[in-house]
This record gives sequence, structure tokens and C-alpha cells, in this order.
Amino acid sequence: MSGSATLPASLILVGAGKMGGAMLEGWLADGLPGARVAVIDPNPSAAMVELCRAHGVSLNPAAPAEPEALVLAIKPQGLEAAAEGLAPLAGPGTVVVSVLAGKTVANLKDRLPRARAVVRAMPNLPASIRRGATGAAASPETSEEQRRTAHALLASNGHVEWLESEDLIDAVTAVSGSGPAYVFLLAETLAAAGVAAGLPPDVAARLARQTVAGAGELLGQSPEEPGSLRQNVTSPGGTTAAALGVLMAEDGLGPLMRDAVAAAKRRAGELAG
Repeated sequence: MSGSATLPASLILVGAGKMGGAMLEGWLADGLPGARVAVIDPNPSAAMVELCRAHGVSLNPAAPAEPEALVLAIKPQGLEAAAEGLAPLAGPGTVVVSVLAGKTVANLKDRLPRARAVVRAMPNLPASIRRGATGAAASPETSEEQRRTAHALLASNGHVEWLESEDLIDAVTAVSGSGPAYVFLLAETLAAAGVAAGLPPDVAARLARQTVAGAGELLGQSPEEPGSLRQNVTSPGGTTAAALGVLMAEDGLGPLMRDAVAAAKRRAGELAG
């Protein structure tokens, strides 16, 4: 993406739950003045009320003006009920950024008929600690400047990949959207295997947890490819090589992961209708 990413001059966040709240915290940490932001949420948590108060963010304003950016972070099933109230806020000059799973650009334009620039994004759970991975796709009407604005909003919570086509969102959902659960399962099963090998359950759990966390941090910081890092810790004929002989067998982790991602992608398509 060419040019620098800039946070918008005016922003309305709709939905301040876990994901919306994490995004707001990221924007504020990146220097977005609270006076530029309005939050719409009928049932904000006490923590959100305090965050808005501390930073001068307008919470549930009576008559918000049409913003430069409108971020939708409500539950997908809540879009229908909220659309009537949101439609006046999404004007031709507004970039709409949606993190609603399963809601396509066409779905959003149907419910926000004045909107032209729409960005559909799929973040994942580590966005809550600003280490997320997000895939994003923009409608053709989205200008380069609006893409930069959307990028700045999404990048506040981690890495952003821009997709050539919205059709790839389901694959993103299957890889990075659902991916943290796969990693958590790895920690679970590694701990269980440690118990089966004779370790006390609490020791196995701590070792597995720190191993996955530490390896992830190393992967994030190292310029080397995952395959190279794997080879670096695999001595020929050693213990790691013996374990990898099982995991990398024809019926091992590779085909299981392909089947898992394919199942998640298929289900994402079904949920999108």
C-alpha cells in the first residue's frame, strides 16, 4: 500500500465489546485524540464508560455527525436491528470498516444504502493484545486515501494483509481467524501428552504453555521462515527428529491441518449465506 496510513479526523465506533474495545484502546494508544471519537453501544461496560471518560470520547451521543470513518464491531446478528439507525451515518464520503463475521460487502451496502467505500475485515483474538492478524478487502469505490485510513485503524491491533478479492475472506477466517484456537489446542494436547509420558499435570501444563508461547514469540521476532526454525532445533537422529517423523508422516499434522482449514472455510461460506 502506497503512502502513509493516517487515523481519521472523525470516527464512530459501533459496538464496544471485546473486539471493539480492543480496537478503541489501540487507536487511543496510537495517538488518536478521544475528541475525534464517538462510541455507540447501548450497554457499555463499566470499564468502557471509564475509558471514554478518561480520554474524552463521546459515548452514545444524541445526534452524531456523519464521520470520516464508521467502524462496525457489533455482533453480526445485530446488524439488521442496528441498520436503520446507522444508515444516516454512512455517507458517500465515509469509509465503513466492518469486522462482522459473515457479513459481505453486499450485505453491508444493502443495509447502509448511502455507503460507497466499504472495507470488510477479519481480525483474530490476539488483536486484544495488539498482536492480531487481520485480512481485509475493500469495495471498488474505496479510494487510496480511504484504504490508508482503514489500514491505520486495523493496524493499531497488529498485522494487516490486504486481499485482492473479498472471496478470500473465508480462507482468512479459516487460517488466522480460527487459527488461535488451533494453537491453543496444540498447547492442550502437548500438555496431555506430557502427562501420558509421566509428568505431573501442573508441570506438563506450564511447560507446554511456555513452550508454545516462547516458540510463537521467537517466530514473531525471527526473520527466518518457520521451516528453517524447525530445522534449527532438529538434530539428525535426535529426539526432535523422532517426534517429527510422526507429525510429518503422510497421515500426520499436514493433512490434518489442511482438512481442518478446509472445514473452517466451508463453514465460513455457509454462515455468510
